[in-house]
Amino acid sequence: MIVLGYNGFSQGAELFGRLYGATGIDRNLLMGHDAAAALMVDGELVAAVEEERLNREKKTSDFPARAIQWCLESSGVALENVDVFAFPWRFESAVAEEMIAHICASGMPVEGKFDHLRRIGELYTDMLSRSAVLADFTRRTGFAMDPERLVLVPHHMAHLMCGWYLAGGPDAAFVVSDGRAETLSAVMGEVRDGVVGIDERGTVDLGNSLALAYGKITRYLGFVPNNDEYKVMGLAGYAPTPQENPLLEQVVKLHEGGSYTLFIPGDRQAYYALFDRLFGGEDGRREEFAFRVKVASLVQHAVETITAHQMKALAAATDLDKVIFEGGLALNCVSNTKMLEGSPFTDMEVGFGASDPGVAIGAAVHAGGSPVRHPEAVATPYLGPSYDDQEILDALDRCADRVAWEVLDASEVAERTAQLLSAPAVVGWFQGRAEYGPRALGNRSILANPAFEDIKEIINTRVKHREPFRPFAPVILESQAPHVFDMGKKRRSPYMTFVFPVRDAYRSAIPGACHVDGTARIQTVTPGENPELAGLLAAFTRLTGVPCLLNTSFNVAGEPIVCSPRDALDCFLKTEIDHLVMGRFLIGKK
Repeated sequence: MIVLGYNGFSQGAELFGRLYGATGIDRNLLMGHDAAAALMVDGELVAAVEEERLNREKKTSDFPARAIQWCLESSGVALENVDVFAFPWRFESAVAEEMIAHICASGMPVEGKFDHLRRIGELYTDMLSRSAVLADFTRRTGFAMDPERLVLVPHHMAHLMCGWYLAGGPDAAFVVSDGRAETLSAVMGEVRDGVVGIDERGTVDLGNSLALAYGKITRYLGFVPNNDEYKVMGLAGYAPTPQENPLLEQVVKLHEGGSYTLFIPGDRQAYYALFDRLFGGEDGRREEFAFRVKVASLVQHAVETITAHQMKALAAATDLDKVIFEGGLALNCVSNTKMLEGSPFTDMEVGFGASDPGVAIGAAVHAGGSPVRHPEAVATPYLGPSYDDQEILDALDRCADRVAWEVLDASEVAERTAQLLSAPAVVGWFQGRAEYGPRALGNRSILANPAFEDIKEIINTRVKHREPFRPFAPVILESQAPHVFDMGKKRRSPYMTFVFPVRDAYRSAIPGACHVDGTARIQTVTPGENPELAGLLAAFTRLTGVPCLLNTSFNVAGEPIVCSPRDALDCFLKTEIDHLVMGRFLIGKK
């Protein structure tokens, strides 16, 4: 069976911009963001790429025409051969009726109800309904699929199925928490023998979305909501755990069974006024560093308290010892570690597609009959485009007046790159197939030596062009990770989804990898998962005695991670990256 999963809407940005003001700083407050496509053949995930890597528009919500085309062409599949088309939103009539009833039962004035119904009606008719989804596909691909082959998958189910499949299809408890699905923002329950059971006591409706609340505080602090929440998480590390928290005292109410209520108004002016009162904020102060740190520590503490409440309720309701956590909130890697360590669960899995890139994969898994990944197959995020020597050479020839290069033997690449990294140099690393999801996992990465204390400042200011408080993630061989980091219950962390304390003996050895609070969001690597990166790490450690490398995404602020050789060279030439290693090509600037 061939299943194509995809996410994205041609009219999403226009409709949400016109109907709900999702423009400027609010441009990502819409459905369909992180548009992508994924292809499964006989239960095996063979290709997946995010549309942003190809159209170069970060977090694009557009219909993933390029991503679909690449997935099919790279696998030798035509649209006519696809058995099932899986889409990770199910706004069918029952959901629409529920949305209408919710609006009609609300306490807003009659005029407001009619306005809300008008807007949601236009959104449903032009974008969300089954007929609109079918029409969008035909308009953008030129292919009129059989309507019977389109499977609309509930959004939270798509999230869950992505994480469950990548974890190997185990029996496990689960939590899915994100900004929004169709009408809910969080669900929990169990997967047993591939059958999903939802614990209704732990469901949280859209009006109490924890991820959207985090986004409101992100915006309040002057950042882009549904994009910059990781900046708030990073800022929280600059303050100790708060002893008192007005959010928990006045905004959050926890309920038995794992659900919760958040008393935050939807109107922007109203929630700014609420936050000003709670935090002592005002115009001109909200973007000061010290104020941002204070607020960030409070909202992070609130998130950790709420998710611990969910985990406690989930653990009480199941006898399973493993938990899967998916959805946009699962990118809060600081909270992830505390959720696991504070619970009786023995392990927690958070996938490389935990946020909305993963729903294209999860929709395909679900629509294909929830196939369990073959036990001998290695789950891999390296699912995107790769480029051969000739394609790299063609890109180099295009800018031959600005770069010089040499071609290495494959056996030389790791040693020569390790030598470059032994100095305080910044190296662009471009190998194999592009990784999937929001993290650079070693195939489209910028690497550096964490032994140099000022390396973070160098990369932030001279390369990434981003805020100086931002930390970097170390990448390390899985076999070495427990010696350097206190990993608690975890034995591996291949997708940068957990944060661990750096052991005291190594803090002075790798200062560039330590956040201000002495922690690091790590990526573990094995030769089987990524032989090129593992080989580089082994060579670098032999040469320097330093057990890890800094790994950050190969892009600058505001742009997607590079995908093609041309993207990599453009980024290399407009930043102060010192060297670029692309396949077997070692490249420098003239």
